[in-house]
Amino acid sequence: MISSRQAAIIKKDIISVVSNKSMLTGLIVVPLVFTVVIPIIFILALHFAPDQLDDIESVIELLPASMVFDDINRTFLMFLIDYVMPIFFIMIPVMASTIMAASSFVGEKEKRTLETLLYSPLSLPQIYQAKVWASFFLSMALTVASFIVMLIAVETSLLLTTGSMILPGMIWAVTMLVVSPTTSLLAITFIVMGSAKAKTMEDAQQRAVIFIFPILFLVAGQFSGVFLINAWIYLIGGAIFGVVSYFMMKRSMRSFTYEKLLRS
Repeated sequence: MISSRQAAIIKKDIISVVSNKSMLTGLIVVPLVFTVVIPIIFILALHFAPDQLDDIESVIELLPASMVFDDINRTFLMFLIDYVMPIFFIMIPVMASTIMAASSFVGEKEKRTLETLLYSPLSLPQIYQAKVWASFFLSMALTVASFIVMLIAVETSLLLTTGSMILPGMIWAVTMLVVSPTTSLLAITFIVMGSAKAKTMEDAQQRAVIFIFPILFLVAGQFSGVFLINAWIYLIGGAIFGVVSYFMMKRSMRSFTYEKLLRS
């Protein structure tokens, strides 16, 4: 249960990020590229220059029979929407978490408000929880907003170019309800731990690289046809992330001390 004092910290942190133009730009531009620009480029390429996408057949061979249609272009669009696009909704919460969580404690240090925060009536674990939840709420709000924008942009583009729409499959329910939240929480917990020790935001953000590279590997694997990640793999992976993030949060809260925060 979030107390009113914790809610005040959460509100302050979110307003601080949203009012920062450079942070806000990063939170808006990157998701727009993933959810609008990239899929529309593929949709338009399939419509106006289908012969330029030579490697479609090798990818389609990996798809289950239920997803293969007589129209190879429509099959590839199904692959794009149900297999490639969900990975971007792992990257978006990680990216948002990086921007928000990296500024959690190091931002207080840079603004010289850390001591004031530590003198508040809240205990250190409560402050830690407020920082984590602030990052989580913002990252998930951005993820949900990105999904809505993507749905509108992609379905409108499909309707204009093919005359029909392709609705998202079951994998999207698993992605939005399980994988995105647990990935976000895992990234936030890891980065907040680093933010407490870091001296600058750049130092804290460098810890996010450990999450970005595996996601890029998944994107490359999907596009190259090396492997496909179905809803069951997403579900198992999301459950593992949830368990790991829970124990990481418990451990990091126990390791937090006033001396470590003030000394770093």
